[in-house]
Amino acid sequence: MEEFLTSCQRAVKANTGPAAPGFHVVLGNEACDLDSMVSALAYAYFLSKTLHSEMLALPLLNIRQSELLLRSDNVFLLRQTGLSPDLLLFRDHLDLQSLQRDGRLQLTLVDHNVLPSSDSDLEAAVVEVIDHHLQEREPSPSCPVTVETVGSCATLVTERIIQKAPQILDQQLAQLLYAAVVLDCVNMSPAAGKVTPKDSQFAAALETRFPSLPPRGALFQALQNAKFDVSGLNTEQMLLKDMKAVSGSLNLAISVLYVTLEEFLQRVELETELSGFCQKFGFDLLLLMTISFTENKEPIRELAVFSHSATCRDQVSQYLEQARSPALDLCPISCPHRLLSAYQQGNTLASRKKLLPIVKDFLRERDGDGRLGDGEEEESGVPPTPMNSLVEGCPLDGGLPSISAQDLEEKFSKMANN
Repeated sequence: MEEFLTSCQRAVKANTGPAAPGFHVVLGNEACDLDSMVSALAYAYFLSKTLHSEMLALPLLNIRQSELLLRSDNVFLLRQTGLSPDLLLFRDHLDLQSLQRDGRLQLTLVDHNVLPSSDSDLEAAVVEVIDHHLQEREPSPSCPVTVETVGSCATLVTERIIQKAPQILDQQLAQLLYAAVVLDCVNMSPAAGKVTPKDSQFAAALETRFPSLPPRGALFQALQNAKFDVSGLNTEQMLLKDMKAVSGSLNLAISVLYVTLEEFLQRVELETELSGFCQKFGFDLLLLMTISFTENKEPIRELAVFSHSATCRDQVSQYLEQARSPALDLCPISCPHRLLSAYQQGNTLASRKKLLPIVKDFLRERDGDGRLGDGEEEESGVPPTPMNSLVEGCPLDGGLPSISAQDLEEKFSKMANN
C-alpha cells in the first residue's frame, strides 16, 4: 500500500498540462469518516491491480489536508496499520474540475452515490458507484451502480476484492477493511441495528484469512476512544470536530465538546479565538455543548452561549432557560468571560438532536416569517464532519467509550428507539 500511495503522489505532482495522463479517482464522501477513507484507499488499490487502463487509479480523500486531524479515529487507524497520513491525497491536492475539462478524469464514488451540488460539474466523469446508503442514482451502461444497505461500505469493497482479486489482500489491507466494518457495525452487535448478514460474512472471511487481526472488541474500543480524543486540537478544530449550523436572521453554530466546560473555559485567549472563529465562518452566535462523565460513568452536560451581541446572547439564553420541549433544566454557573453565558444542564438526556428544534423555534419566532422549515439545518460554509451521526443518537449518554461492549450496544439500541 505504501508503494502504491507514493506512486500516486508522484503522479499528481507530475500532473502538468492537458497532455498529461488522466486519473481514475476513487472519491469518498464529504464527511470522510473512517469507512469512506478506507473504502477509497482499498478500492483504488484494487483498481490499480486489476484495471488495465492508461489512467492511474488513485484514492482521494474528500476533505482538505488540514481537516484530517478532526478525524482522530482515521489518524489512529492509519498509524496502527503503519501508514503515514502524509502519503494520502486530498481535495486541495488535485483539481478535479480542471481534469474534467481536459477530459482526463474518471470517477468512482464510494460511500455515497450522488455528487453534492458543488461537484455537479463532475457528473459526466462518474463511471462506477459502490455505496450502502439510500440509492439516489439509476444505473446505466456507462456507470454500474452497486448499492446495498449493509452496515459498512467497506463490506462491499471487501466482497469485490475477495471475489475478483483475493491475492492482493495482505495483513495491512485486511486490517483497514476489518476496522471499518467493525466500527460501522458497532462491534458486529445485532442489538445496535447496523450489522447485516453480509457484514458478518465478510468480517468472518477476513478473520479466517488473517487470524492475527486484532480482536473485535478491543479494536472497536480503541477506535471509539480515538474518535472522542480531542487532545492536541486547537480551539477551532475542537469547534469544527462536531458542529452543526442553523440559519435565520442569525447564523448559529452548535458544537459538541468532549471536555468539561471548566476545562474549555480555561483555554488561553478563548474569547479572542471564539471571536475569530465566528468572524471566519460568519456566525453571530455559538452554542457550546459539553459532555463529560463522573467516576461512575454518568454523563455530565453543560452549555455555554457565546456572542459579541449582548442582546443576542441574552435572548438565546432566556429562550433556552424557558424551553419546555424538552426542558433543559439549565442552572447558571459563574463564567470568567464577559461574552459567554454558562450553564449546568440538568437534563442530561437532551443531546444536540433535542436542542436543534428549540433553536429553530427561537429563530422562527424571532424572524416572524417561518423562514426555517422543519427539515435539516441550513447549509453552512463548513464541510460536514463524521461525528454528527454519532452525537444525534449519542451513545455517550450512557458513559465513557471504555464501558463494556454489551453496555454500549444497549445504549445504541435505546438511542435508536428515542
